[in-house]
Amino acid sequence: MIGAVRSASLVVALLALAAIGAAACATSGGGAGSRAAGSGSDGVGRPAPDIVVERLNGKSLALSSLRGKVVLLDVWASWCGPCLKELPMLDAIARRLHGRGVEVLAVSVDQERANVLKFLESQSHWSLTVAHDPRGVIADTLQPDKMPTSYVIDRRGVIRYVNGGFEPSDAAVIERRLDELARN
Repeated sequence: MIGAVRSASLVVALLALAAIGAAACATSGGGAGSRAAGSGSDGVGRPAPDIVVERLNGKSLALSSLRGKVVLLDVWASWCGPCLKELPMLDAIARRLHGRGVEVLAVSVDQERANVLKFLESQSHWSLTVAHDPRGVIADTLQPDKMPTSYVIDRRGVIRYVNGGFEPSDAAVIERRLDELARN
């Protein structure tokens, strides 16, 4: 009987965590979730932290190693509906802007690597760089309000724009911000 009560308690706790995760996976983007330079608490105007993530090929990638490039750092997860719509659009941006010194780094916070790989099978080729952070270090460090959250970082490593949540119209705004920084 005690085992059944513990199992039921565990199920309730897991359902509560899933509900919290679903609530955090916001569909709103461009409006209230977007912040430009000078906004403050989201890190805009501050140097991006030197986060180290693991690429899917197993090699480490330090965000600082991308200095000199304009970077779009996207925090996403396979369980987040807006994230799944956003990633192919970010991949198209990566393809278009790569030649201008723009790097798109999409970091999954999924606990299970298999979930990341399963989603990536939806496309035969990805132009963006995909990394996996199952321990959630990137989310703990950046504290995004919504999933997904994209950080536009200039060539000096300073966060210039943050887009929290995602709607398809956000892609054009993100691309414009990246292009503006790439021209400077």
